[in-house]
Amino acid sequence: MKRYSEEILKTWLENPYRKPLVIRGARQVGKSTLVRNFAAGNNLYLVEVNLEKHIELDTVFKTLNVPNIIREIEGLTGKNPLNPNTILFLDEIQAAPHALQALRYFYEEYPQLPVIAAGSLLEFVLSKHLFSMPVGRIEYLHLGPMTFEEFLLATEESLLEYIYDFDFNKNIPGTAHARLLERQREFLFVGGMPEAVLRFVETKSLKEAESVHQSIIETYKDDFSKYVRQSQLMRLHRVFNYVPASVGRKIKYSNISGEEKSRELKTAIDMLTKAGLVTPVYHSSCSGIPLSAQVNYNIYKLLFVDVGLMNRICGLDWLALGSMDDRNLVNEGSIAEQFIGQHLLYMISEQKNPKLHYWLREKKTSNAEVDYVLSRGKMIFPVEVKAGKSGSLKSLFQFAHDKNAEIAVRFDLNLPSVQRISIKLPQHHKSEDVSLTLISLPLYMVGQLNSIIEEFRRKKDS
Repeated sequence: MKRYSEEILKTWLENPYRKPLVIRGARQVGKSTLVRNFAAGNNLYLVEVNLEKHIELDTVFKTLNVPNIIREIEGLTGKNPLNPNTILFLDEIQAAPHALQALRYFYEEYPQLPVIAAGSLLEFVLSKHLFSMPVGRIEYLHLGPMTFEEFLLATEESLLEYIYDFDFNKNIPGTAHARLLERQREFLFVGGMPEAVLRFVETKSLKEAESVHQSIIETYKDDFSKYVRQSQLMRLHRVFNYVPASVGRKIKYSNISGEEKSRELKTAIDMLTKAGLVTPVYHSSCSGIPLSAQVNYNIYKLLFVDVGLMNRICGLDWLALGSMDDRNLVNEGSIAEQFIGQHLLYMISEQKNPKLHYWLREKKTSNAEVDYVLSRGKMIFPVEVKAGKSGSLKSLFQFAHDKNAEIAVRFDLNLPSVQRISIKLPQHHKSEDVSLTLISLPLYMVGQLNSIIEEFRRKKDS
């Protein structure tokens, strides 16, 4: 199945100043398959070593003697990595930690050799070793689950033209809109884990996708014993099972367990974060750029790794999800917020450590919360995931008032639209007029948010 990250690999390969590339991400998001498909699609000779199967090579990498390392790899695989049009792929690199350190010397001594490494649980490996990562000598690609657009590419490619060719001056046909919403709802169940998508494509069976979900979940749980002591294992399972049901809500440790210390629960959350299974969405005051400079690390929500896995852990089968009222699906559940969040996370920048923020104002009489806050250049704008009329967008307008935001984005189930809206907000015992440009997009358009926002920025600056 096609992954758009192959284009990032192509740009990396063609860069004369490329550095060894480390692909990071949770288990089962398709890191190895991405590299293999990229090599096959570009007629490249792949020399692949799975270091989990050859942990004895760690002592070879520890010598940092690159000519000797290459000879060992050639002896193992029967292939010379230095041949033309060849990529060296070190898979499961976390199993041979000194290979990470050796990447620096591959870059310095054999810059002509394209080297890709892939691994999960890298943070746990690094915490147990004294050496530091070769900063400035490697590049990163953070890979998440498949996007909805990649799902369409595998299931009904013809629908992509309505997304790619979108323009606010052109209408999406009602029949196409209905079909896209139908496929998007399927994605909420199947999710973006490549094996689940492939099984669904091959069998057309949602039940088969569900069985893949269960297998992946068991794999994750089996991994837990690799990075926690037995005494911590039960706590980690408790947090793992809690997060999918808490997406979209501020984390309160007492809701996870009334018996365990907050510090211990926070440690468990940190471990799942390191494993790539959950992602904190921190509250930011959003008073300037960068948003991360105004973060309160004590106030946060959590995203799960994938919406399909999330629904499986929560016990939602297709019958329940398929019969759920559209408006309730968006307004009352956390499912749509997870869907949008996991797309925004890797849309920000696949090559940097992805982070998301939200905004929360807690006052006795006027609470306000915005699901996500993004920035582009100097522009900060709020993103809400809901349906409804402008009267239900009070938090967006409160944010616009407090932060001087000019535009806001709402994801819902309706056709795309842009409108200028003004409302009166109660402020300091009086009412104030607040206006903003509201960009409303259907959930399935999340992948086009970057280009849509950039177009608004260009119009504003012209």
